[in-house]
Amino acid sequence: MQKLLADILSVLALTMSAEGDRESLKYRLLGSEGDIGSWGHEYVRNLAGEIAQEYAKRVNEEASVDDLIELVEQIVAFHMKHNAEPEAVDLLMEVEFLDLLVKHVDSTNYKRTCLYLTSSARYLPGPDDMSVLDIAYTIYTKFEEYPSALQIALYLDNMQHVKQVFTSCPDLLRKKQFCYILARQGTSFELDEEMCGDDDEREALQEIINNTKLSEGYLTLARDIEVMEPKSPEDIYKAHLLDGRASAGASVDSARQNLAATFVNAFVNAGFGQDKLMTVPSEASSGGSSGNWLFKNKEHGKASAAASLGMILLWDVDAGLAQIDKYFHSNDNHVIAGALLGVGVVNCGIKNDCDPALALLADYLDKEDASIRIGAITGLGLAYAGTQNEQIRDKLTPILGDPKAALDVIAFTAIALGLVYVGSCNEDVAQAIIFALMDRSESDLGEPLTRLLPLGLGLLYLGKQDSVEATAEVSKTFNEKIRKYCDMTLLSCAYAGTGNVLKVQHFLGQCAQHLEKGGETFQGPAVLGIAMVAMAEELGLDMAIRSLEHLLQYGEQNIRKAVPLALGLLCISNPKVHVMDTLSRLSHDADTEVAMAAVISLGLIGAGTNNARIAGMLRNLSSYYYKEASLLFCVRIAQGFVHMGKGLLTLAPYHSERFLLSPTALAGLVVLLHACLDMKAIILGKYHYVLYFVVLAMQPRMLLTVDENLKPLSVPVRVGQAVDVVGQAGRPKTITGFQTHSTPVLLAAGDRAELATEKYIPLSPILEGFVILKENPDYREEA
Repeated sequence: MQKLLADILSVLALTMSAEGDRESLKYRLLGSEGDIGSWGHEYVRNLAGEIAQEYAKRVNEEASVDDLIELVEQIVAFHMKHNAEPEAVDLLMEVEFLDLLVKHVDSTNYKRTCLYLTSSARYLPGPDDMSVLDIAYTIYTKFEEYPSALQIALYLDNMQHVKQVFTSCPDLLRKKQFCYILARQGTSFELDEEMCGDDDEREALQEIINNTKLSEGYLTLARDIEVMEPKSPEDIYKAHLLDGRASAGASVDSARQNLAATFVNAFVNAGFGQDKLMTVPSEASSGGSSGNWLFKNKEHGKASAAASLGMILLWDVDAGLAQIDKYFHSNDNHVIAGALLGVGVVNCGIKNDCDPALALLADYLDKEDASIRIGAITGLGLAYAGTQNEQIRDKLTPILGDPKAALDVIAFTAIALGLVYVGSCNEDVAQAIIFALMDRSESDLGEPLTRLLPLGLGLLYLGKQDSVEATAEVSKTFNEKIRKYCDMTLLSCAYAGTGNVLKVQHFLGQCAQHLEKGGETFQGPAVLGIAMVAMAEELGLDMAIRSLEHLLQYGEQNIRKAVPLALGLLCISNPKVHVMDTLSRLSHDADTEVAMAAVISLGLIGAGTNNARIAGMLRNLSSYYYKEASLLFCVRIAQGFVHMGKGLLTLAPYHSERFLLSPTALAGLVVLLHACLDMKAIILGKYHYVLYFVVLAMQPRMLLTVDENLKPLSVPVRVGQAVDVVGQAGRPKTITGFQTHSTPVLLAAGDRAELATEKYIPLSPILEGFVILKENPDYREEA
């Protein structure tokens, strides 16, 4: 009787007890062990709330919590049966017993449970977020939902997990899909016998990981959308739409204008293999008119012109190397330097067993001429970004310690090593860069290029959070000219893409200091740091945009010129209207550096979208600045960005529905933005080829469905704005406002696709990039 009375008191306490007394729980623990759900949902919910409080209190007092855990098990079982997965997960997080979850999920609710786990992980402090994702990984592997498990393994950057996914999945076709996911992430990954026994099969899989089919898929998309026709810079400028004065001023500073046209031409025709300036077929003009355009550029301009050939033939390694080869026989050092960089650009993101880039570039690393060395070094950095290739480390680290090497050679070596070992925390490379920094003289430390050294160091720790601490301590011993700069750069890289609110506050605090006009440059990286950390999820991103607008109102000039770049990174290839308006306002700013940064950022937020509104703004700016060569140059570059790949490419480092962040892509963007912090010295000086670092982030924004033999297969898909359905009841629609197209299709920022037919089953839960479809055995044609 006593126990039954306790049960009833427990239920009554639901409404009668005083706030915070936890009487309902007290009587439940005294009462019977009976079915907890029979008293109704509200009762169970209330109990769960009281358990969380009681648990926290007992842990403080170091009392036993076993009786609570028994009750928790009952409640979790009840919640999981009644479609309240989020509540079960929340309760288990409160009592730090998430491991219990694995045995309570079943095939009906594991997807919703994991969806809730992965999306809540973004808002949890470390190391909880990692343990939550680990549980999700365990659940996915338990139900053989391998593609999702692989994505979590990549998010955790856990190569053991990736191997485990390959070894535990027997199906070759699904393994091919995993390889496409790995290739999109840009992970260099070697398959071994354990993961795939058959040699031929393993070779086929490795080919997919090496991304060798990317060019083919991209051109399939281009043919389908009918944009194969090469475009010239004039098609992009559309000068005929402007009034008379702008077109009249087009002849001013022609070398600078030709250089701009070189870049626009390279970005617009990127990956198409043909254009109207560089690859003109030689039969037509008996003797190669492509040479003519090259020599319309002055000195270092020729380097960018020669490298632009690499961009036009992007991802097509065989054709690319064949066409670039002719420049290696030139007598002009700048042309050779450009050809070396072009080789790096062509190979960017494509891995090859016979390492053509290394074979071609290695011989040029020790040449006398600084520009040739830089060409070879940056070429290697781009071609092997993210591969952690030891041969390259052995070749490049000696340059850092070479007392005869020029400052620019050393700066680009640091960046190249940072790219090759991005996010690896490699101590040898870190050591080499640190020593190179310590060896710099007082006068060197004032140079804009010296600031690339801390950036190379930061890239080694990209997104690795606490691992940076030892190096950050060492950086406090540097010369005070660069100490603070180094500190900001390291922190911003280490916490990039983590959404860590405390770090954002730290950077905002650094930006709030009003400094005398002078040599203080560290606030630039701090502003970029806000964007790099906050780009992880939508909420933080909106808040960061608001904070940056405050900085514009109160900040000094060195902060104001970095704000547009930070906005550009937050909304990259995603033209949000309010950001576009802010940048448009800043592009007319009285301070030219702010205006230039705003113009470049307008290009970045519209990159590869062909956004008509931004294109119009840039056209108007080109007539507004027709007398100012340097601003006009920036406008042209931005126009090239907006029409990048004729609108088929994106620069967004996030993919797979904004879940995964590609470290190499982010690294390329960060290098570009750091270079833009000092436009006059770098981009407008003789290092304009830094703009080619953007190639690391260039990816086709496509969905290409292929059949079981990996041949393109056209199926109807619905493409619409993605809807967040985490924790919603029932089976809500995941996209809204959709249109039905047949693949291949383009996906804009925030779009999601789903198959509009039941005839095929996709092997990846996220329809982006290459997706393999297999025929649905249960499908019946409707009569």
